Amino acid sequence: MSKVLSFTGLIVSGLIVILFVADLAAAFPFQRESVAADAGFILGGLIVAYLSWSIMERTRK
Repeated sequence: MSKVLSFTGLIVSGLIVILFVADLAAAFPFQRESVAADAGFILGGLIVAYLSWSIMERTRK
């Protein structure tokens, strides 16, 4: 169960990072309303991705 949840967290965080990097790079889909919010969501997505990856590695052993 924890493996499925960590994999889901990895996928969702990857989608969040892609979405907000696209907003910073091309002003799509949010027309770059707040650069600080974009940076915060990217940082948060990367943190969740790291945590999900580390849990997946722990459950693999």
